[in-house]
Amino acid sequence: MREKLVLAFSGGLDTSFCVKYLTEEKGFDVYTAIANTGGFTDADLARIEEKAYRLGAKEHVSVDITEEYYNKCIRYMVYGNVLRNNTYPISVSSERVFQAIATIEYARKIGARYVAHGSTGAGNDQVRFDLTFQVLSPGIQIITPIRDLALSREQEIDYLRKHGVEDDFIKMQYSINQGLWGTSIGGKETLTSDKPLPESAYPTQLSAEDSREVELLFEKGELKAIDGKRYESGPAAIQALEAIALPFAIGRDIHVGDTIIGIKGRVGFEAAAPLMIIKAHHLLEKHTLSKWQLYWKDQIANWYGMFLHEALYLDPVMRNMETFLESTQTTVNGKVFVALKPYRFELMGVDSPNDLMSSVFGKYGEESKAWTGEDVKGFTAILGNALKIYHTVNPDARD
Repeated sequence: MREKLVLAFSGGLDTSFCVKYLTEEKGFDVYTAIANTGGFTDADLARIEEKAYRLGAKEHVSVDITEEYYNKCIRYMVYGNVLRNNTYPISVSSERVFQAIATIEYARKIGARYVAHGSTGAGNDQVRFDLTFQVLSPGIQIITPIRDLALSREQEIDYLRKHGVEDDFIKMQYSINQGLWGTSIGGKETLTSDKPLPESAYPTQLSAEDSREVELLFEKGELKAIDGKRYESGPAAIQALEAIALPFAIGRDIHVGDTIIGIKGRVGFEAAAPLMIIKAHHLLEKHTLSKWQLYWKDQIANWYGMFLHEALYLDPVMRNMETFLESTQTTVNGKVFVALKPYRFELMGVDSPNDLMSSVFGKYGEESKAWTGEDVKGFTAILGNALKIYHTVNPDARD
């Protein structure tokens, strides 16, 4: 009797190879599962399902985890303005654990003793899938054909062709992962340090030639409205902003960073809405949070993003950090005005009822209302006491 195996399936080259290989060479009944984190349309999901069955899947399911992903992860990344290495909005890194959770839950539901993913042995995703599977279902056996066979993309394509599978292999030379929080792009150029991705590698091409302005309304740190139109859910607001911004080819970049396995990695990405939301939210926070709220938020958010990237989402300390981040958002309310232009955007300003740039106390560089010049003289004298003592005792300290 053939054993049941659940494969985390995306429809890309690696997981396409896995279906065919695990069915033909290993004799499994392969059950494919795609965990949709908001990056797929109904047409995409239908195409992926058709492909799974064409490759030989016994059964295919699509699990929509978009709301869960947003509520349990994305909104905290917004609260923390999380950008890995000040560049990457942790698009794929953050969604992988949620996809792994959905996959293992489906495997348990159908009584599968085996679970598989299409990660290579040289990236982060293998750790994210493996660790999540091991923590949530220690007894299940993990199968990883791409990693175990150490296959190149060219070898995978050759195998599929030999087994009668035809596809757009030119397009499949790029590994594209779409989600609610952005799209990552990997290919031959990202394996080097000097080559950019070609324009054609990005899923969305520039089609907007003019500029336009958008008004983003945040309430307690969450994007709630765009140009006066309210959205009932976070994912809906993100998708609406993405539709507005993508024609401008905004949010493209290449991230370089340290991988979980210790080597440097390079990946392209397209994340128009995430970058706009994070930058707009950060600007609003500069106006509405205190100096020390901003400081400690930066420290916590840096750790939160790093743990998320390093596959440690299930560590209980993450829930503690989320509690802190959410507690800082009470006064992060108001509108942020953004100008969209081809390949870039500009933050123009904010309008907030919680704006701490209150003219009641003064105008920076112009006018003081809550203190006098004599107050400043006394304040500066006391502020300098520790420094004056140190430099008096250590007169050569500046040499």
